[in-house]
Amino acid sequence: MSGVRSTCPYCGVGCGVTVNATEQGRQVRGDPEHPSNFGRLCSKGAALAETLIDDGRLLAPLVDGRPAGWDEALDRVADGFARAIAEHGPDSVAFYVSGQCLTEDYYVANKLMKGFIGSGNIDTNSRLCMASSVAGHVRAFGGDVVPGSYEDLEEADLVVLVGSNLAWCHPVLFQRLADARAARGTKVVVVDPRRTASCEIADLHLALAPGSDVALFQGLLVHLAEAGHVASDWVAAHARGLEAALIAAARDAGEIAEVARLTGLAPDEIADFYRLVARTERTVTVYSQGVNQSSAGTDKVNAIINCHLATARIGRPGMGPFSVTGQPNAMGGREVGGLANQLAAHMGFDDPAALDRVRRFWDAPRLATRPGLKAIELFEAVADGRIKALWIMATNPAASLPRADRVRAALARCPFVVVSDCWPTDTTRFAHVTLPAAGWGEKDGTVTNSERRISRQRPFRPAPGEARPDWWMLAEVGRRLGWERAFSYAGPAAIFREHAALSGFENHGTRGFDIGGLAALADEAYDALTPTTWPVPAQGRAGGRLFAEGGFFTADGKARLQPVRFRPPQAGPNEDFPFLLNTGRIRDQWHTMTRTGLVARLMSHIDEPRLTLHPDDAARLNLGPGDLVRVTTADGETVLRAEPSEAQRPGDLFAAMHWTDDFAAGGPIDRLVGGATDPISGQPELKATAAALRPLPTQWRGLLLRREARALPGDMYWARVPVERGQAYHLAGWDALPDGADLEAFAATLLAAPAAAERLEAVDRRGGTYRYAVLVEGRLDAWLLLSRAGGAAVPAPATLAGLLGEYVADGGRLGVLAGTVRSESPAGRIVCSCYSVGLDTLCRAIEAEGLASIADIGLALKAGTNCGSCIPELKGLLRAAEAAA
Repeated sequence: MSGVRSTCPYCGVGCGVTVNATEQGRQVRGDPEHPSNFGRLCSKGAALAETLIDDGRLLAPLVDGRPAGWDEALDRVADGFARAIAEHGPDSVAFYVSGQCLTEDYYVANKLMKGFIGSGNIDTNSRLCMASSVAGHVRAFGGDVVPGSYEDLEEADLVVLVGSNLAWCHPVLFQRLADARAARGTKVVVVDPRRTASCEIADLHLALAPGSDVALFQGLLVHLAEAGHVASDWVAAHARGLEAALIAAARDAGEIAEVARLTGLAPDEIADFYRLVARTERTVTVYSQGVNQSSAGTDKVNAIINCHLATARIGRPGMGPFSVTGQPNAMGGREVGGLANQLAAHMGFDDPAALDRVRRFWDAPRLATRPGLKAIELFEAVADGRIKALWIMATNPAASLPRADRVRAALARCPFVVVSDCWPTDTTRFAHVTLPAAGWGEKDGTVTNSERRISRQRPFRPAPGEARPDWWMLAEVGRRLGWERAFSYAGPAAIFREHAALSGFENHGTRGFDIGGLAALADEAYDALTPTTWPVPAQGRAGGRLFAEGGFFTADGKARLQPVRFRPPQAGPNEDFPFLLNTGRIRDQWHTMTRTGLVARLMSHIDEPRLTLHPDDAARLNLGPGDLVRVTTADGETVLRAEPSEAQRPGDLFAAMHWTDDFAAGGPIDRLVGGATDPISGQPELKATAAALRPLPTQWRGLLLRREARALPGDMYWARVPVERGQAYHLAGWDALPDGADLEAFAATLLAAPAAAERLEAVDRRGGTYRYAVLVEGRLDAWLLLSRAGGAAVPAPATLAGLLGEYVADGGRLGVLAGTVRSESPAGRIVCSCYSVGLDTLCRAIEAEGLASIADIGLALKAGTNCGSCIPELKGLLRAAEAAA
């Protein structure tokens, strides 16, 4: 196949892509030969070419906000860290890195901090997504190993999705599962408090109470034992701890009635689930953030693994526990020791032999000998002054960490902050030194996906300006700190060889992660490396499933069932905060939107942040769709639009985690989330924050369109939506619009017209509607509608956004001002982002053309024929049309 083969930079599925240059620009398609996706891409991956935009990128180093050369910037970084270490010791400095880093970046960062600076203070934003899985794997298997592969989803007779909205968060895996269900009748159970898009293919949805997963799986373990499904011979040969695990499970959930009390589920649906699992040997349990992001996350992971170990449903085709990661290289970070409690190459600080081994391999006399600070602890140490110098790479903790306002205050007080990133973010605002990083399509290295598959991420475009890879920056600083020989890498291939060699060094099969067989790859072989599943030892069996016949990475080679106990979320509802707030992802957005927020069609499915709540709760608060509501927790507050939905349990709330200060007045939802963590993994509880609601009656609404993105006043609601030719802003206010000159000043602030611009206005004071347009050299530069309650309806941005930048003739000015000149026929809210097919277009076609199936829709409009993540919504439209008929 022609083009550059690379890997998608989004979720942990690790999809292969091919990139080709065309006359219209670069074209990104799924790689049909990559074993993770076989050519499929989700809506985000399909839009990757549209994110290759240099406008707004960080193009040169900044020192104290001014442009600087690389030598000055790197000297400043090295000096800042050296001073802190000299005056306060190595534990006064820290790195906070990211699952967006390539393995080679991660390796150099970990080696520099733990091997040569001599501190364990390197942690990663992967702490927020998979640290509990790591801890659960280590407790059960003796090492952080995912036993199976994606093929198991296609060979299973039952797939249980726990805390995983696979349809939106890992769409390519969801389509593989949906195809298997259609081909061989695979049963699907979804265990999730919310009715998500994944429930579209579910035979059973268990809408359990948030945080009650341990109780459900404790009851399942008891049921499996009582029904005679424990694999006694296998357990005797390959596992320990079954009796203690069963005793603990019986105390928690020995009776279905008790499971029902703890989970809020009906006894009949619990019994149905238990019977289905008991009679289905080929069972895969897929779990993700709903399990991990909990103050009891590690126990949840082990409660699931216990059921698989007790029944020997592990390591064989179509069975096993399966953790799917949120980021493209969360697994690679785990391999190199990117978490503060890891050493390197799946070795731990608790093993003196491992410490000696890594010290000798790196020739690192200052090797850290104890774990460092985990993410939440790390930023607490920044806040209280223990951390004097901090380097943040490829992540945005000022938006994504819990208690985001406290994180910002901590960064503002930190004596020395370095940030390396591709774009300005909420976090770069606090940097004393900002380093421009190479991004996707410019970086060269490897990533490892959720099934242990290593893939190459290859460059196909030069990095803009002076942007450089993260590994290069780290190595340059290491050399400036005096460790020239240890950080003299010729390129990423040399780093990979060292990483591979360390994994196999004195391993002898005692550690699961072993790619020693790749340690001698020449540069050409590294460049040509095909997707490879570890382990790849220098000698012995490579890749494949693990643990079917034991061989765990414990001292005696046996797995450990854990005697876990049910614990509810740390911050449950109370009189002051009667609701429970859950945060998570939506279909077309990624993290804090630094990439996906650039693409208009990805912003059109869900174009502003919303608070989803049950209709009964909305009715009790007199909240309708789109009304403003103030959400308050012990750590912060924000204003969102209400979205009543039967998908929520009564008392539960949901808000997406993507919006930041750049995209919404309320900023990041994580400013509301508390800092409770799992005592073992250190992973924060992002799925259960006690919250209160207060309706804010909307006094006015509006729409602003303009060519450039600018800051808006903070005393109202606004949400920014990139559109084809500029920016749209949804506006609303809980205070009355000003009058007279104050109104004119308010409108002028929103329009931000250049001095030489021409402004048009149409004012209907009686009707409470105010329209403005700004022309620059006859072209539409901005358009604004402000409408008091009961005034004119606010149009959808897409109907007018195409007029931005267009020349407006004298005869057309009134129509543009009034909004009666439209740039396109209304398609409605976008449902299929891959082909920009809107809700109104779909509804018209379903009715007019009699479309009755997903195949019919695909033939008529192409919707649903690419990534398939819109198929659940398309099915809902078909059901609604059938019911109406």
